[in-house]
Amino acid sequence: MPPLSLKGRALRLLSGREYSRAELEKRLQSYEEEPGSLALALDDLQSKGFISEQRVLESVVHRRASKLGASRIRQELHSKGLAPEAVAQAVDQLRATELERAKEVWRKKFAEPALDPAGRAKQMRFLAARGFGGDTIRRVVAGDDD
Repeated sequence: MPPLSLKGRALRLLSGREYSRAELEKRLQSYEEEPGSLALALDDLQSKGFISEQRVLESVVHRRASKLGASRIRQELHSKGLAPEAVAQAVDQLRATELERAKEVWRKKFAEPALDPAGRAKQMRFLAARGFGGDTIRRVVAGDDD
C-alpha cells in the first residue's frame, strides 16, 4: 500500500474533528517532502471548504463552553492559531453566559455552599482552574443569585 499523500493525511485528520490550518501545518510538517507542497495541499483543501477556521471556533466553543470559563476557552482558541478578532468575538459572547455556566459547573461538583473558609477556597480554586473570572467565582461561591 503506497504511503498517504499530504492531502490524504490531512483529510484523515479532518475526518475525526475540525482542525485549524495552523494545527494541520504543525501535524503534517514532518511528512512534507518538497518545500511548499504542504501549503499547496492545505490551500486546496481550504478552497474546497474542508478547512474552516469558523467551524473550528464553533466546534471548540460548543464542546467546551459547558465545562470551562471564557479565559480557558480563549487560551485554547489561541493555541489553535485562529484569528485574534474571531477569538475575541467568541469570548465576548461567552462572557454573557459566564455566570450561569459557572453556577452549573459548581453545582455538578459541589451541590452546596462550603461552610468554612478552606472549603470556599477549594471551590474557588476549582472554578479558577476551569478559567472562570474572579468576579464570577466570588458570586457563585457566595451564592449570589441576582
